[in-house]
Amino acid sequence: MHWVEALFLGLVQGLTEFLPVSSSAHLRIVGELLPCAGDPGAAFTSITQLGTETAVLVYFRKDIGRIITAWFRSLRGAIPRDDPDARMGWLVILGSIPIAVLGLLFQNQIETTFRSLWIIAGTLIVFGIILGVADKVGRRIRTLDQLGYRHGILYGLAQSLALIPGVSRSGGTITAGLLMGYTREAAARYSFLLAIPAVFASGLYQLVKSYDQPGAYTLAETAVATGIAFVVALAVIGWFLRYVSTRSYQVFVGYRIALGGVLVILLATNTISA
Repeated sequence: MHWVEALFLGLVQGLTEFLPVSSSAHLRIVGELLPCAGDPGAAFTSITQLGTETAVLVYFRKDIGRIITAWFRSLRGAIPRDDPDARMGWLVILGSIPIAVLGLLFQNQIETTFRSLWIIAGTLIVFGIILGVADKVGRRIRTLDQLGYRHGILYGLAQSLALIPGVSRSGGTITAGLLMGYTREAAARYSFLLAIPAVFASGLYQLVKSYDQPGAYTLAETAVATGIAFVVALAVIGWFLRYVSTRSYQVFVGYRIALGGVLVILLATNTISA
């Protein structure tokens, strides 16, 4: 049964990682409803995100290769540091600092307190409403070519909110991007690129840590879930970028609020434990 659950959780991770609905919240909720393990844990979540983030590397391989090449060339002075691709490299590095610092400072709370289903219900609803407002009022005129360092820092601070399950890494950064005037597609695309350093650092750290402190699932079960997450996420990325290029985020807003409401009812009636 553990293998079946791990496969299912990998599917959930792949489906929800890049949508602004919080994959960590979904793993926490679904895990509580499954018969065997309960909360799959922060380690399982971080490790399976290695699969979804590898999908980003594959999907954006040309963009990433160009950015890395330009960044190294700018270090040697071969091209100006304000070259668009070189600047993007610096922006991803800069935007990754807040989540790295806060992740280390609040590691214990991230693995314990923040995983309360009451907190998740609240963040799903509140940040869903904020995303809806941002989608309505955002001017949607800026492209990534116009992204500067001030906005890069704000993007990074928004991403760090995803340390709390229910906020959503993509949801937080997309909301910030919309409020700063970026197009829906630009905000989504940058959220994918910005997540790469943080997700790989967190996932690899938890992977090493899991050798001494195994969680709800074995490393073999987690590896299979990670592989499933990679395959599913690769398909979701392309679909999501096509979707937001012509449609709003309101369907995700409604889903977040509905899921949070259902979760509140389940908790209030003691159907599940927080």
